[in-house]
Amino acid sequence: MKGLVLDAQWEPKPDYRVSEWEKRTGKAITGNSIWRHPKLEVREWPDPEVGPKDVLLEIQACGVCGSDMHFYETDDQDYILYPGLTKFPTILGHEFSGKVVEVGKDVKTLKVGDYVTVEEMIWCGRCTPCRNGYPNHCENLEEIGFTIPGAFANYLAVDEKFCWKVDGILERYGFEKGIEMAALTEPTSVSYNAMFERGGGFRPGHYVSVFGAGPIGLAAIGLAEAAGAGMIVAFEVSPQRRELAKKVGADYAYDPREVTPHEVLMELSKGEGFNFHVEAAGAPQLTVPEMEKALAINAKIVQIGRAAQRVPMYLETFQVRRSQFFGAQGHSGHETFPNVIRMVASGRLDLSPIITARYGLEETVQAIAQSTERRDGKIMVRPQWNGHRA
Repeated sequence: MKGLVLDAQWEPKPDYRVSEWEKRTGKAITGNSIWRHPKLEVREWPDPEVGPKDVLLEIQACGVCGSDMHFYETDDQDYILYPGLTKFPTILGHEFSGKVVEVGKDVKTLKVGDYVTVEEMIWCGRCTPCRNGYPNHCENLEEIGFTIPGAFANYLAVDEKFCWKVDGILERYGFEKGIEMAALTEPTSVSYNAMFERGGGFRPGHYVSVFGAGPIGLAAIGLAEAAGAGMIVAFEVSPQRRELAKKVGADYAYDPREVTPHEVLMELSKGEGFNFHVEAAGAPQLTVPEMEKALAINAKIVQIGRAAQRVPMYLETFQVRRSQFFGAQGHSGHETFPNVIRMVASGRLDLSPIITARYGLEETVQAIAQSTERRDGKIMVRPQWNGHRA
């Protein structure tokens, strides 16, 4: 079969101490400190092997993620920008929907012909964090499209326990729209996990700010709208993405280079501050100080965006404002995937406006290159297509 393969050279930066675990496994904990000279190309890859508990999926749609951009983009020394867990070479792609075309002999919950979306985090279920109910922090974690082959490909084999059926989405929106909306489940679940599981959510009527209106930020805006936010304000440098933010629920969308965000938030809230702040820009060194100056009493900040940056924070403000800061990673467990699927199937969460371009598998490198312009919402790759429709 064919897939979008990323290969890179293992060249740890001089000041990076490679752990014994990294040496033993070949996985980089901090990818942008190890992987250099990345090369992306669509090429032949061995067909997946279907284990007894696996299903073989024919990939229907796979979204381009910010992490995919950070594999394509490099720093001034040609190291990948992505700071997380990685092992190359592998096929990229982790936001997807697929059709079950083969099942292993021990599969109980799925059958040939089912349509599913899939968790990207392959948690073991046996380590202490998993047994304690924290699968997003599995000590033996594999990640689809990061350490093991992903979904910018014709096919993918995965354990049935990571699959969730999307019948309700297809029933509401039809096949063509439905499989793309099903592929949005993973990034939406990242925002859901951060906002409602880690951050504990907000009360209906609360004011919500979202910094960064890329796909994760747009999903956060849609979720805030569905959850009854009293006001939603987005900050985003791309004019196209500011318009998308308004389409999925933002009341206001500003370019943070043209306004002072905390002043805007304090003015809109009549001096009371915003109750819930979402960092989805991946620039916390710029955004968090602005949020800090617009904290309502008992406000929350949730960090979703990834950035290898230290952030200046004045903790006295958090104490006197009775405020909290939450770090969030992943999307697994805690009913997150099924709840997102239910919200979409009910019609209460429709993020289809954020899908702004579509490509076939052969043009996946072009799709990722377009995403680095940061003007699209979500770019979809449709492996069954020939050619593209941008």
